[in-house]
Amino acid sequence: MDVVLGLLCLFSVLVSEMFMVAAFSQSLDSDFTFTLPAGRKECFFQTMKKDASLEIEYQVLDGAGLDVDFSLSSPTGHVLYSDHHKSDGVHTVETEDGDYMFCFDNSFSAVSEKIIFFELIMDNMEKEGEEPEDWKEYIHGTDMLDMKLEDIMDTINSVKARLGKSLQIQTVLKAFEARDRNLQESNYNRVNMWSMTNLLVMVLVTGVQVYLIRSLFDDKRHTRT
Repeated sequence: MDVVLGLLCLFSVLVSEMFMVAAFSQSLDSDFTFTLPAGRKECFFQTMKKDASLEIEYQVLDGAGLDVDFSLSSPTGHVLYSDHHKSDGVHTVETEDGDYMFCFDNSFSAVSEKIIFFELIMDNMEKEGEEPEDWKEYIHGTDMLDMKLEDIMDTINSVKARLGKSLQIQTVLKAFEARDRNLQESNYNRVNMWSMTNLLVMVLVTGVQVYLIRSLFDDKRHTRT
């Protein structure tokens, strides 16, 4: 009985440790929405380490044309990706040590500002010199357990990855919804403006037609007495 209780305690400690140790591949996500004025260019920097992964996704949420120029440069200044007049885009790069620069350029627009959303997803960003703690060091007598701890680790990793992907998809869908709402509101205002313009033109034309028809029947001859 004592052996069984000891094994159960050991199993509980191991499961807790698997949630706490840094044995997972760390994925850092961040997103940002900003206003890019007309005729301006804005650049951002992200520090990366070697053998990591950087994914950048952007969308133009509002502004005339819903387009912007985008570029991504390596720490050495080499342009890795360049988009021209795009409304959205996704780019992934395997990184090296240094600061990566990505820029949004609205200099081609002299009047309209743009509202831009972008998201950064960084994988394998563990700190240098920080070795992940090996949970297998705490295992003794695993042949007596019915479940393999490797399977538990695989399941946890799979759930973590899917939850992260779900959060990313939800963030992107929110950005799409914001862009579509802005587009619908803009179209609504345009329809109202042109409807009022057409109504005023129709009233003006009707008034002119009534005046012309009445002038045809006016008797302008003067009777002599």
